[in-house]
Amino acid sequence: MSSTNETGGSLPIIDLSLLSGTEQQRQALTSSLTEACLHTGFFYIREHGIPPELIDQVFRESQALFTLPKEHKQAIHKAHSRANRGYESMRGQTLETGAPPDLKEGFYIGEELDETDPRVQAGRFNQGGNQWPETLPGFRNTMTSYFNAMNQLSTRIMEALALTLDLKPDFFTDFCHQPLSTLRLLHYPPQPAQPAPGEKGCGAHTDFGGITVLLLDDKPGLQVWDVRCEQWIEAKPIPGTFVVNLGDMIARWTNDCYRSTLHRVVNTSGAERYSVPFFFSGNPDHTVTCLPTCLSEGEQPHYPSTTVEAHLMEMYRRTYA
Repeated sequence: MSSTNETGGSLPIIDLSLLSGTEQQRQALTSSLTEACLHTGFFYIREHGIPPELIDQVFRESQALFTLPKEHKQAIHKAHSRANRGYESMRGQTLETGAPPDLKEGFYIGEELDETDPRVQAGRFNQGGNQWPETLPGFRNTMTSYFNAMNQLSTRIMEALALTLDLKPDFFTDFCHQPLSTLRLLHYPPQPAQPAPGEKGCGAHTDFGGITVLLLDDKPGLQVWDVRCEQWIEAKPIPGTFVVNLGDMIARWTNDCYRSTLHRVVNTSGAERYSVPFFFSGNPDHTVTCLPTCLSEGEQPHYPSTTVEAHLMEMYRRTYA
């Protein structure tokens, strides 16, 4: 089963429940997922186990946040946080080199750590407490529940990826322990009738970390670069699914066997658009080095070994310079 658009490209839909099925079902999942990772690095997942009620709550709270008065949002701006948590202003990030700033506003949430946590005291990258909007009483509980659920879902996806790489399902267990995860709420206004050259909701980029699990509303806008067809294809919203894409870290791990693919957002729907990406980057101390199953005889790794934290720090430096 696949989602096909008018340009002829397609993204497969993976039934994640097959991971807990029979050996034949796991093989079917592995085959479909391998194909997706090799060619696009993007796929939908269904039967993921996240309650629809929680998803609805996340969208309600996200929309409520972005409709707050400007001064309320600025009071919890991420500039006030040492852990990159909180509100990000419209046009606060530029993801595409040479393009105008992205036409979006956002909000960052991570694992809640207090000042006594050793990771916070050591000043580790993006580790600390969150900032919460005081005027939205249900916001914190909803986002915390969703954050925890997405960490669990991401671990299951990593188990499935291990199978596609001829590894044991628990190969990424250490990587998934105390992961550096980021939940990001995004709001895209409609694309201007006369945009500046290159202006769009989100510039063309690849994601920094391990995997991204993206929740879409019912508005189109996400576009994925199809390397084979050399054109942008629409990743249209499909009810009951998430869009998953592989980040730069997976490409690095697999010696570029698996793709970290360019994507962008152009909100031509004429309406306000909301999405909720969850970035799962793994344990900051985990070493990312070329997997032996991705290295042919006589072939050399394309990248030197690094840690999750060092990789992410460099990626953030580039886009927020």
